[in-house]
Amino acid sequence: MWESLLKLFKIPDLKKRVIFTLLMLVVFRVGAHIPVPGIDPKALAYVFSQGGLLSILDMFAGGALSRFSILALGIMPYINASIIIQLLTSVIPKLEEMAKSGEEGRDKIAQLTRWGTIFLAVIQAFGITVWLENLGVVFTPGWPYRITVILTLTAGSMFIMWMGELISDFGVGNGTSLIIFAGIVTRIMPQLVSTINLIRVGEINALFFILTLVFAVLIVAFVIEFQEAQRRIPVQYAKRVVGRKMYGGQSTHIPIRVIQGGVIPIIFASSLLLFPATLAQFFQGSGFMKSIADALSPNSPLYLTLYATLIIFFTYFYTAVTFNPMELADNMKKYGGFVPGIRPGRPTVEHLDRILSRITLWGSLFLAVIAITPDLLVKLTSVTTFYFGGTGILIIVGVAIETVRQVEAQLLMRHYEGFIKK
Repeated sequence: MWESLLKLFKIPDLKKRVIFTLLMLVVFRVGAHIPVPGIDPKALAYVFSQGGLLSILDMFAGGALSRFSILALGIMPYINASIIIQLLTSVIPKLEEMAKSGEEGRDKIAQLTRWGTIFLAVIQAFGITVWLENLGVVFTPGWPYRITVILTLTAGSMFIMWMGELISDFGVGNGTSLIIFAGIVTRIMPQLVSTINLIRVGEINALFFILTLVFAVLIVAFVIEFQEAQRRIPVQYAKRVVGRKMYGGQSTHIPIRVIQGGVIPIIFASSLLLFPATLAQFFQGSGFMKSIADALSPNSPLYLTLYATLIIFFTYFYTAVTFNPMELADNMKKYGGFVPGIRPGRPTVEHLDRILSRITLWGSLFLAVIAITPDLLVKLTSVTTFYFGGTGILIIVGVAIETVRQVEAQLLMRHYEGFIKK
């Protein structure tokens, strides 16, 4: 990995991509510190010091929500819009046809996602404004202030979405994942310092904190191992003569990763589950909404159950979207390839689908267990100032591995380009 990073800066194009990505992340961090005027910062800091759902939302926003900055909504509206559009694409035939119609169709899908982001951002911004007014941390409540905040937060959310797309197009890695990654990483050191200070005054048991850190390191090791794990399906290509040359006759394999969707199911499950909980948190004046907020509070049995269920669902869903056994079997048959002992065509599709289903089951269960186990540990140890739960661990490790893998792919591609030119 370190050799790849050193080679990275020797290639001008990749060097520019890395520098561009870092600059975009710096812009994101600067924007997270620009506050929206009209808020009592001390009162707001006290509210977020209570932990719970707000701490998780603030984690995804990179601390921007606790400061109530112009980027307080973070990337969550865009992620929620992407989930809705992807689900609708698998249900509505017109959207499915649009997604398969090439670059033009994908551009239309992306445009629908952007409009959905604006709609969800407006709803969340309005909810945040009303919630802050109910808490009494707004100096000048009323509709003029609400409209100002709604426009500011919606514009900030669109700006983050734009930065994420720029990073994906002109930088290294997935822009959306890297923005979430940067937000989580920047909160680790302040939380660590705060926890150590509480240990010194005796409010937190030092042994519990050490056990939490050791457990976090073990989880990181398991996540890395599972992220790299794959099932290799052997494939044999028959010999065929084209003109005067003979092709094929070689053995290869199809690598199927245990966690095919990577960190995407975790991000999707978290954002989808936090959306109704967020709305319920902002309208606690209603008894019904307050009951929803209490039921969906982090570390509650219902929250952890739904969280694990959604992770399993989105693992299967994302795997089905990104891996098509029928298309793979058709391509193998077209070029004379077959799985030893399995007939080409329909039997190959069933064989691949059976293997994929079993691997995805274990991968989804692993993600679900890793995601909720640290939260249970935090509940048992009562160490709430250092929130480095399963969600944060999986996102940090998953995004880091995916980014390094993309960098190595870029290096390999340029190596072969140079070889072909010779």
